[in-house]
Amino acid sequence: MFEEQATKVKIISVVILVGMSSMLAAVVTDHWAVLSPRVDKFNATCEAAHFGLWRLCKKSIFIVEEDPQGKGCGPITLPGAKNCSYFKHFTSGEEAEVFEVKTQKEYNISAAAIAIFSLFFMILGTLCVIFSFGKGRDYLLRPAGMFFAFAGLCIIISVEVMRQSVKRMIDSDETIWIEYYYSWSFTCACASFTLLILSGVALLLISMPHMPRNPWETCMDAEPDTLD
Repeated sequence: MFEEQATKVKIISVVILVGMSSMLAAVVTDHWAVLSPRVDKFNATCEAAHFGLWRLCKKSIFIVEEDPQGKGCGPITLPGAKNCSYFKHFTSGEEAEVFEVKTQKEYNISAAAIAIFSLFFMILGTLCVIFSFGKGRDYLLRPAGMFFAFAGLCIIISVEVMRQSVKRMIDSDETIWIEYYYSWSFTCACASFTLLILSGVALLLISMPHMPRNPWETCMDAEPDTLD
């Protein structure tokens, strides 16, 4: 790998590291969306919720006055009794809440599985970038770029699945949620998609063969034909 090429790869690696950190933060946390029920009266307790790929957390909040941000029961940062439960992705035979079974489980299975694929692609891309610094191994930059691009695509698909999950919960008559907003875990996922896609494309461009600056360079570098 040329020195100039190695410098570019190192800069892109920093961007990739930020994208990977954002994605890991999104995958392991449960603040993708915050759900709120209708608040008809004050000086009473309401139940808000926030969830991620793996669990749902419900929080009982005592409302004294209307939320200035207009987000119903909240904000979620207010103190209150909190109860978190993991989604039963791969278990069966047990009774679960209607919320979990009918409006959330199938969507979260898909989103979580796609996120795991994204992590797998990131690991493969990282290994390719590390080994590409070896002598004569710059060809590994091309598969590295593809892996990171695939990781970005997987995370944005996971984001869309979660969006559909939130929409279904809000529209369902079996849930009490009528308002929602996307929180910081969702932002981390979107940021990781942007960074990983751009980094993957950049690695692919770096790995492409050198193109001549002038049309006649190829002709001048070519060996002359010998006459028999």
